[in-house]
Amino acid sequence: MPSESEQQLCAWIAEDPWRMGCLAALAALALPDAWIGAGFVRNLAWDRLHGFAQPTPLADVDVLIFDPQAGEAEEREIQTLLGTQGPQAPWSVRNQARMHRRNGDLPYHDTSDAMVHWLVTATAVAVRLDEKGILHLLAPLGLDDLFALTVRPTPHARFRRDRLTAYRHRLGEKAWDRTWPGLRIEAG
Repeated sequence: MPSESEQQLCAWIAEDPWRMGCLAALAALALPDAWIGAGFVRNLAWDRLHGFAQPTPLADVDVLIFDPQAGEAEEREIQTLLGTQGPQAPWSVRNQARMHRRNGDLPYHDTSDAMVHWLVTATAVAVRLDEKGILHLLAPLGLDDLFALTVRPTPHARFRRDRLTAYRHRLGEKAWDRTWPGLRIEAG
């Protein structure tokens, strides 16, 4: 049984025709372990929790796949397909099966495992649309921080100096509290 937060988040996504169009475009490609995450979900939740009438623009639409056989060329091909078949969006496709190299981690097992290694708990959430049109959430670190408007490092980021430095850099780079003043931000 989905939690109240899961139900609320799925309802917000379902009410957003542009986001549903993005999810439908991705679902049509039938890619392995494919999701749209990060700001695509986070921004919507924070906008709603702040009572914003207009959505905050996205820098990109983070498409997450997990395919050990796919490389950068396949990522670009998927990005191109989404750009021609999906809604107008700043598509960004990243194969989580190879992101461990960039992060200095052991290989990830799937998209969920990769997300546990991200920097920010409230950003480690993704959504997908199945073939029956049902929304599914992936939030391996839960939704508590997202709904509590709390920005904090993931456990993985907290206990690795290089990742904690990257988390702090991201805070300065994103300056989320200027857009969403109700956020509570942990320096880490």
